[in-house]
Amino acid sequence: MKSFLLLCAGLVLFLFAMMQLSTAVQQLFTFRIRKYIKYVVQKPLSGLLTGVATTILFQSSSATTVLTVGMVSAGLISFYHSLGILLGADVGTVLTVQLVVWKFTDFSPVFIISGGLLWFSRFPRWKIIGEVLFYFGLLFFGLSLTSDATAPLKDSEIFVRFFRETTSPLVGFAIGLLFTVVVHASVIPISILVILAQQDLMTLQSALPIVFGANVGTTVTALMAGTIAGISGRRTAVSHFLFKLIGALACMITLYWLTDFLAGLPVTVPQQIVFGHLLFNLSVALVFIFLLKPFARMVEWLIPGTEETLPLTPEYLDEKRLQEPEIALDCVRKELEREITLAGKMMEESTSLLDRYDKGKDRNIGYIEMVVDHLRHQIVRYLWKISNNELTEPRTRRLFLYTAMADDIERIGDHAMNILELARSKHHRGVQFSWEGEKEKREIERLVFDNLRMAKRLLDRDDPDLIRKITDQEEEVDVKTKEARENHLVRFYSGICQDEAGPIFIEYLVQLERVSDHCQNIADYTVDLNGR
Repeated sequence: MKSFLLLCAGLVLFLFAMMQLSTAVQQLFTFRIRKYIKYVVQKPLSGLLTGVATTILFQSSSATTVLTVGMVSAGLISFYHSLGILLGADVGTVLTVQLVVWKFTDFSPVFIISGGLLWFSRFPRWKIIGEVLFYFGLLFFGLSLTSDATAPLKDSEIFVRFFRETTSPLVGFAIGLLFTVVVHASVIPISILVILAQQDLMTLQSALPIVFGANVGTTVTALMAGTIAGISGRRTAVSHFLFKLIGALACMITLYWLTDFLAGLPVTVPQQIVFGHLLFNLSVALVFIFLLKPFARMVEWLIPGTEETLPLTPEYLDEKRLQEPEIALDCVRKELEREITLAGKMMEESTSLLDRYDKGKDRNIGYIEMVVDHLRHQIVRYLWKISNNELTEPRTRRLFLYTAMADDIERIGDHAMNILELARSKHHRGVQFSWEGEKEKREIERLVFDNLRMAKRLLDRDDPDLIRKITDQEEEVDVKTKEARENHLVRFYSGICQDEAGPIFIEYLVQLERVSDHCQNIADYTVDLNGR
């Protein structure tokens, strides 16, 4: 019982460390790194290498594939370009198991101690690095506990017979698949196989089917992420499953030849198991890397739909036009249109989550917010470069007003993120708005989104009628928001509304009102822009 509890504790520590390590590493995935990923995956081979490197950082192919599914679903990278990352992620996961063979678990306390000390540092960057090192050490410390728990088993005749006697390959495949489905990480069952082999409890013949089953089982995490993703995200998740399934079937058919080949290598059984794991993933990668285009077309046929890729970088800010201020400022105007379109999309998605929460949409909004923030930074930077020219007074005014517009549009995206937080809170607490509150909310939403659409049109042309309508509707939003707050107070004291609904409802109205304020600002800037 003591050994069993120690084994369970080791597995729990491993899983906890893996999840926390993935979260910590994602803090290091800045916009610049994500932009680099977008461009580096344009070629299948470089995408494969990116998948390998990312999995080594995450210490989990599941974390890499889930991140990839999310980026594809949000439109940051295309479905086709994601396939190389998936193949690389599967190869990268071999390193963790190899470190177990090299007894890296013995050094885990060093990483825990050094990481913990850095974690307590005052400097944010060192804190993140310390957190990553701490969880990296904890991950292998969990495997160390697992090794200690299984050591006494070699003295048990029952366990020795159970592990060493060759069972049906299909049974082994099913064990590996089901175990990985439960723990969501193929590296755990494969690492345990290596540890058991180090204790002379596991044979290569028994281990290989489990390895192949575990590789198929690890796709479940991506498939689950795909259920809340868009069409492209689902295609990526299904592709990962097909890669593994086709590879596993081929290896199971040739199992006896593979076993003979690996058994003939002049290395220990634990190392032979790692080589089997590597051979499986490397073979899949080398075969499919040359077949990605026809494979992608097949998956697109299986899952039909239109793919939308969201450009991460500015599309209209042409550096070659900087010496022509009028044309350069028109480039900024077009980019502002794109920025407000994305901010409007964030608003639509986040407000829809108040009615029906969707984790996939939640994640996508976060990705779009990253793009909006980056666009604002790039627009302001481009305007600063334009200012180095000798500008006329009207062009100088236009430059300053465009800077203010970029900031207002970025703030609209911030309010969308605040609404997203309210939607999460409403969902997790099971809060429902009253029928009257829903009616008031929808009327204010209609006015705000109408103002957003008109503000976008003002970026393309000066229209006094649109400006007047935005101003009138902004005043109407203010009046209706005040009335809705007062009505909610009456409903609250009458017991019609839930207690927890109040703060969320009122804060949501505040966010809508502020978005309308930013639309009014854009209308005012348009008036100033035209000297009225």
